[in-house]
Amino acid sequence: MLSRIPEPPSIGANVRKERKKQHLSLDELSRKSGVSKAMLSQIEAEKANPTIATAWKIAHALGLDFNAMLKGQEENVRKFEINRKDDIKTLDSDQQGVTINVLSPISLAEDLELYILTFQPGAKLSSHAHYTGTEEYLTVLQGRVRVGAGKNSTSLGTGDVLIYQCDIDHLIENIGEEEARVHLVVRFGKRSDEE
Repeated sequence: MLSRIPEPPSIGANVRKERKKQHLSLDELSRKSGVSKAMLSQIEAEKANPTIATAWKIAHALGLDFNAMLKGQEENVRKFEINRKDDIKTLDSDQQGVTINVLSPISLAEDLELYILTFQPGAKLSSHAHYTGTEEYLTVLQGRVRVGAGKNSTSLGTGDVLIYQCDIDHLIENIGEEEARVHLVVRFGKRSDEE
């Protein structure tokens, strides 16, 4: 005689409970997980069963252990993610004399991004406005730079730190005679449908 197969876990209820606990909208969870808002809504209403890949994306976006999400247990994933030197990506810049090394993993894109920027003498990096509320945290590791954001502008030297809103056009320029290096953290504001 075959043993009775238990009912599948209520993934939808678990997802909804954790999303509400984290004060996330369906739009925000969709952006973080890469799963469409419509699919998330159907999963939460128990009208659709997610694939393992979809459930994995949702668990990762919510910071939950995959098995804990299936069982409805509140066991958060403890992040310990290494990005080795050889794995750090270098972006091609269309602005001559600027090298952009991306320190943050792709999973943080448009959420929290970390960079090391290297500028040859006279080189400049101009950027268009980011989402409303986005801020940059710039630390000069070496050399002298000028940072401009809208009507604000200042010169910085080694060890100086600047925090500024970058939801307006902004730029970083090496104003010294030697190579300049800066550490840049970009903390993105919430993206609205209009942006």
